[in-house]
Amino acid sequence: MITNGAVDRAVHAWIADECSRSTVKNSIAVLVRVMEQALRDGIIDRNPARVTGWQQEYKRAEDELDDPRSLALPDWTSLTTLADALVARSSGEYRGWGDVVLFAACTAARIGEVSGCRVGDIDTSSWTWTVRRQTTPSPGGLVDKGTKGKRARTVPLIEDIRELVQRRIALADNDPDGRLFKGPRGGRITTAVLRDATVWDEVVAALGYDHLRRHDLRHTGLTWMADAGVPVHHLRKIAGHGSLSTTQRYLHPDNLAVTNASALLTKHLRSSARPTLKVAR
Repeated sequence: MITNGAVDRAVHAWIADECSRSTVKNSIAVLVRVMEQALRDGIIDRNPARVTGWQQEYKRAEDELDDPRSLALPDWTSLTTLADALVARSSGEYRGWGDVVLFAACTAARIGEVSGCRVGDIDTSSWTWTVRRQTTPSPGGLVDKGTKGKRARTVPLIEDIRELVQRRIALADNDPDGRLFKGPRGGRITTAVLRDATVWDEVVAALGYDHLRRHDLRHTGLTWMADAGVPVHHLRKIAGHGSLSTTQRYLHPDNLAVTNASALLTKHLRSSARPTLKVAR
């Protein structure tokens, strides 16, 4: 059941989960040796754990973590232009692909989280989305599991996508368990499915965004929220980041300097010994 594709997806998941380079390397090494024994015993005809290219992917992930702002789309017009272009290149010009792109960017969510969104997760009275699950590939096919941070989080839905959300709810017949976003044949969506169905690489290259990947829609949303003045502690909750330092990378350099100054002062005050007051008798 262990295939090269399953191993490759696992490695990329480890990188996305910010496992260290040595952890990834050592994990692969163990798996390679186990599968090498299976090869010698004639159980398999090739070693599926010998994956290549993960070092380059890890370097890209490190660059992304250092400066995620550089990967964001510049403005709303560029986002809608991208969504329309992807729809135009898809088979049957399926509008759902554009909806996924707009929703992912405006909520700063991962594509897997968008795929895992159910109608019941949307609150149209407060216009919020409770992110509870994500769709991920597994050896047995696509499965839904908890979010990356293992905790539910609440994300605001801005006015610009509320009509889109209402339309998607109607398409799901208002079924609380219905998926808000599905492929043209009713299937679950992954970043690879979105890429292939919309000829993503060619479309973004034609628009001048050669660097743009599906995950960069999340970077776009977080960058826009940071520039709009969303406080960093609120932004951290929306993003579901475990570390505040990860969230701070989305702040404009000027804002980051102010935030860092605040953090330094707080640390100084907490570490300083407080004088003991002597009461005169």
